[in-house]
Amino acid sequence: VRLVESGGGLVQAGGSLRLSCAASGSTFSISAMGWYRQAPGKQRELVAAITSGAASTDYADSVKGRFTISRDNAENTMYLQMNSLKPEDTAVYYCNVQGRQWYGLSWAPFGSWGQGTQVTVSS
Repeated sequence: VRLVESGGGLVQAGGSLRLSCAASGSTFSISAMGWYRQAPGKQRELVAAITSGAASTDYADSVKGRFTISRDNAENTMYLQMNSLKPEDTAVYYCNVQGRQWYGLSWAPFGSWGQGTQVTVSS
């Protein structure tokens, strides 16, 4: 399953950006999706996650109330609306998708990462 991200860029503090992550491939089913970020010199961290059917969402404490994760199951696309951005939000953002894929004889679990998109917030 291939993931393509878009929507990163440069924004001033207090501004907004919307990230998108589109999944494509042959015969797959997505269970969980999430956004991670990695700042220079730091470990990759979970920013937000959403389960199948958007039944459950989870956010890092640092982004609660400012970021919103959503998904369009029909389009196999996930979004991250980021508002009130702060310089400390500057990082490369990656999407992650987990689910099952049909390999011709059976279903098997998969996990895929996007290529990453740079988000830079200036003060």
